Amino acid sequence: MNKNIRIAMWSGPRNISTALMRSFENRTDAYVTDEPFYAYFLKNSGETHPAREQILKVQSSNWDEVSAMLTGNIPNDKNVWYQKHMAHHVFDDSNLEWTKDVVNCFLIREPKEVINSYIKRFDLKNALQLGYSQQLRILNFIKDISGKEPIVMNAKDVLMDPETQLRCLCEKVGIDFSSDMLSWPSGTRDTDGVWAPHWYSEVEKTTGFQPYTYANTSIEEKWSKIYESCLPDFELLNSYRMKPQNK
Repeated sequence: MNKNIRIAMWSGPRNISTALMRSFENRTDAYVTDEPFYAYFLKNSGETHPAREQILKVQSSNWDEVSAMLTGNIPNDKNVWYQKHMAHHVFDDSNLEWTKDVVNCFLIREPKEVINSYIKRFDLKNALQLGYSQQLRILNFIKDISGKEPIVMNAKDVLMDPETQLRCLCEKVGIDFSSDMLSWPSGTRDTDGVWAPHWYSEVEKTTGFQPYTYANTSIEEKWSKIYESCLPDFELLNSYRMKPQNK
C-alpha cells in the first residue's frame, strides 16, 4: 500500500509540470499542491508576475512556514502528496533541510524548447529565470545527503511514452502505478494556484499528455548566451534521466 509518500517534483517554467500535476491528481489516493513557494519567490525577488498581489494575499511567503506545511500531515486523508515546485523559486540562501523528509524528483526540458516557449509569455533576462542551475543545486544537495541516484524525468520522454515513464516513476518513489494517471477530465481545478488563469489555458483543454511534436530546434542569436549558460546544467541533469527503455 502507498503510505504517506510526499513527492516534491522540481521543474522549470514552460515544461509539462501542470500536466504531470493533473496526472497525479487523478489518482484516488493523491493530493496535489501547486507551486507553494510562489509567494516567497515574488516577495523576495520583486518580480511583477501576473496576479502578484493576489498570490501574496492568499499564499504564505514565509519559507519556514511553507516547508513545515509540506512535511506535515497529508491533506484530505490521502496517502500520496504530490507537490509541484518551480526550481527558480529557490534562492541560494533558501534552506533545503526540509527536503530530507520528501521524495525529491526532477522534471527537465531541453533549453531551446524552454526558451522558445518562455519568450512568448515573458521578458527573458537571464538564465536564472529558467531554473536549471537551481535544479542542479537541489539535485546535488539531495544526492549528497541521501547517497542515492536522483530521480529525473525528461519531458520529451514522458510525452513520447507516458505509461512507461509514469510506471518507472511510481516504482522509484515507492507507490503503485495507476492507469488513472494517463488521462484526466478537462477544465480547471480547485487546487490550481490563483495564477492559473494567466498560465493554464492550454492544459485546461487537455484530457491527457499531448504527443511530442516539437519541431523548432533553433533559437535566435540574442538568446544564445542564455542557452549556452543553461546547457551544461541541463546536460548534467539529463545524465540522470530515466531512460525511455525502462519498464
